Order: sequence, then structure tokens, then C-alpha cells
Amino acid sequence: MKAIILARVSTEEQREAGNSLPAQIERMKNYCKRKNFEIVETFSFDESAYKTKRDEFDKVLEYLSTNKGKVAICFDKVDRLSRNVFDKRVSLLYEKAVADEIELHFVSDGQVIGPGMSAVEKFQFGMSLGLAKYYSDAISDNVKRAFEQKRRSGEYTGKAPIGYKNIHLNEEKRLRKDIVIDPERGHLITALFELYSTGNYSITSLWQKMTEMGLRNDDGKRLVRSHIDHILHESFYYGLARSKKYGPYQHNYPHLIEKELFDKCREVRKGRSNKPSKEVDTKPFMFRGLLTCQNCGCLMTPEIKKGRFIYYSCTNGKGNCQRVYVPEKTLLKPIYADFEAFSRIPRDVQERLVNELRKLNEHEVEFHQKEIGRIQGEYSRIQAKVDRLMDLLLDQSIT
Repeated sequence: MKAIILARVSTEEQREAGNSLPAQIERMKNYCKRKNFEIVETFSFDESAYKTKRDEFDKVLEYLSTNKGKVAICFDKVDRLSRNVFDKRVSLLYEKAVADEIELHFVSDGQVIGPGMSAVEKFQFGMSLGLAKYYSDAISDNVKRAFEQKRRSGEYTGKAPIGYKNIHLNEEKRLRKDIVIDPERGHLITALFELYSTGNYSITSLWQKMTEMGLRNDDGKRLVRSHIDHILHESFYYGLARSKKYGPYQHNYPHLIEKELFDKCREVRKGRSNKPSKEVDTKPFMFRGLLTCQNCGCLMTPEIKKGRFIYYSCTNGKGNCQRVYVPEKTLLKPIYADFEAFSRIPRDVQERLVNELRKLNEHEVEFHQKEIGRIQGEYSRIQAKVDRLMDLLLDQSIT
């Protein structure tokens, strides 16, 4: 009789253990040799037998539909056929076997499905299928419980967002995973939120700014504009991870920002959506995005007159306001008055203000130090590539 060998694995453990594809094929070849079967085709693939979509297994069915004559289909075990008793492929092959069109051989289980089966053999086959499905269901339950426990303990099982790195605590065995701040990009994400919270940047201008500062994807490519908006919506940065199925939960990894900064960025985003304005240019106008018209509520937009004088006027976005130009120096008068009031501040208060400003300056120095480290790391990687290319050139491996 002609025979078809079908070997299948679905997990990394099965590939490395006794259920590996070569081990299955060898057992079935020996079985066919003892049975004097002529092996006409061998199918070997990685695919789950629990899911409804089984493209590789369907190729076996297509082969059977074009093959004439009775053929024996050999599996190592019943669970290599399917782990789902409701799989239509199981009933199709079973009906063909009972109709004596094919035979199903399960080598390691010692079962043969054909027209002459007894009631006990049919029951045994049904139990084998049921046990195979129970095994998969039990694994699924264990995985769900494990992930639920991870969420309770604040662990995140997915890929960390940009600004963090997924690492293995034991690189050799690769058993436990952790998430740490990316030393090259973490401070850039913090800077991104701080810049946007000022209200002086749109998504486009912030994208351009962060690109200039060197923020890149994991593969070193420039971010797309929409990625900036995605980052601004990511709550992971202040400590709140999200599961599509189970919702938000607190994680225990380091925070790149505080929730107050995240909320401030959200308010800026909401204010921009409520008060859309035209970007006049990229010049850093002092009151840009901060002033609204007292008559209609639209934003005041800056313009430069005569090459050096700055005026602000209503954008008249609602079409019902008169455009009046106000010099920037007029708007600065109350600011100057506030500065003059600083001279009357008590000495101890001045010292506290100076200390706070010093802390801000130290933060900026720390940021620049991290930037220098990132740029030096990037330079070292590029220089290493250049050196390797130079070695290949000297070896005449390349022109």
C-alpha cells in the first residue's frame, strides 16, 4: 500500500525534544518499512493543531483529493492529527477511513483507523482526541493564569514602547525578562513630553524637533509623524500599562515622566483640537499659541511687519471679528511689571527661586550629558561599520 508521512510540531520545546520533526519522520519510516508501505510523499511543517486556520495541513487534503487509490496516512500520535475534536478535517479523514478510502495510522499510539474498527477502538480514538484537546485547553488555562498573575505583580509581557528596552536577566538561559529605560532614547522621550507641554509645538513641529535631536526607531530609522502622536497617548511612560483584553493596570518599571506632565500634554492636545490655528512659520514667537481674542475666543496669531516689528491679531476663524493688530511691546508691559515686582520679593524667597532654577539647569545639563553619550554610541557603531568595510576593501573582498 502507498503511504503518506505527516510530521508536525507547534512549539519550540517540541522541536528540541523527542517530538522534533526528524524524530517523528524516522519513527514513521521504520513503521512503513515493517508494514511494507511505499512512502510516496512526506509532509513536514510547523503549525498549531488547535486553531481553525491550518494552511499547511490543508495542503495534505489537496494532495489526497488528486491522489487515486487507497493510501495510508501515517502520524506519530493522534495529537499530531489535531488537538480540536470539532475540527472539520478530523471528521473528513475519519469518514474516508471508515469508508475504506484511506487508512489512518498512529505509529506511537498503535492505532489504525479503518472500516474494521471495533467499538472499543472507536472509543479509544475518541478518547485520544479528547485528551489531546484537554491538553491544549489546560495549557491555555495555565497561560491565562500566568499572565493574570503577571498583571497583578505589575509585569508587562509585550514589547515595551520606544524609550524602553526588553532585556533578559539571564542572557544564557533567557529565562526571565525585564524592561529597563533605554539609555540612548529614554531622555529624548522625556524631552518630547516636556516640549509639547509648553504649547509651543504642534505634532509636526515636535516631530521635526525630535528628529533633529536624534530620536529614532529600534532599527535606526526616522520616526513617522504619526508615531509622535502615538507616544503622547502612551500611558506606559508614567506607570500605567494597558491590555487590549483586560484594560489598564499599574506596572512596576521605571517611569520616564510623571502623570502630571502626561495630563498637561493631554490638556495642550485638547486645547489645540478645540482652537485650531494656522501655523504662520517656525519662528519662536514669545506668545505664540498662548493668547486668545477677548471678543470671539480665537487664537491670536503673530506676524512680522517691516522686517522687525512683531504684531499679534485675531485669526478671525469664526468670521465675525474685526482684525486689530497689537504690538508685542504692548503685550510685554504687564510682563515687565511682574519682573519689577520681583525686586520686592523677600531674600529667602529669592533664594528658594534660585535653588529651583538651579535644579532645572542641572536637569538640562544631565539631559545634554545623556545626549552626548547617545551620539558617541551612535558614532562608535558607524565607525565600527566603516572599519569593517575598510578591512573588506584591504582584503579585496569588495571594490
